[in-house]
Amino acid sequence: MKSRITNASPRVGLCFIIFVAISIACSASKSASSPANQPASPTPAPVTTSSVHEPTACTLKLSEAPAINRLKLGMTEAEVLAVFPGSKDDAELRSALSKPRGPLGNSSFLLTPSKYESPADYNGVSRVTFSMLDGRVSSFTINYNGPEWAHVDKFVEKFVEGKDLPAAEQWEPYAGMENQMKTLTCTDFSIRVFNGGEGGNQNYVLVQDLEADKKLKERRRKARESASPSPGS
Repeated sequence: MKSRITNASPRVGLCFIIFVAISIACSASKSASSPANQPASPTPAPVTTSSVHEPTACTLKLSEAPAINRLKLGMTEAEVLAVFPGSKDDAELRSALSKPRGPLGNSSFLLTPSKYESPADYNGVSRVTFSMLDGRVSSFTINYNGPEWAHVDKFVEKFVEGKDLPAAEQWEPYAGMENQMKTLTCTDFSIRVFNGGEGGNQNYVLVQDLEADKKLKERRRKARESASPSPGS
């Protein structure tokens, strides 16, 4: 009997050791997987988004519109010609100016600065087209021979130098031509800048009197209504 107990003791001891080892391993496993013993997850930092830059409305009025190459909206024909010495003696130009205004008070004419003793800031300008309403400039377009700009913003940056006008990011890009055209719309006037053509030979700046444009459109609307026969007539 004693011999049996003696022979079984090593086996019992070994089983006990294995049991204890398994218990410790299970306890350690539970401790490792227990949320209480896991390091607390760091509190996520508040998500901050960079503020989206929204264009600020241009509140400049017509009286505050800058002079562009000495030209301003509202000028008379005589004031325009004074900017280009020698233009008064241009027979072709005089003939164009002598034509009567349209029935709505509108007219137009074109100048080629290189034909006259134009100021130095007209170097690189191919032509200037004027639209008139009631004898005053309602819009004008300055066409350039270049240069070619990588992006219209570069053109705008150069254009606004020395002028009280918003920076390029405040100008509205034209959908589908974001790299070529942008427009600044103020209270009473707008300025459009276009960059294109080989070597920039289609570059232009269009300055428009918005109130004059509304007035002309209203006159056209009334003219159409008066020309249309009234119902039952």
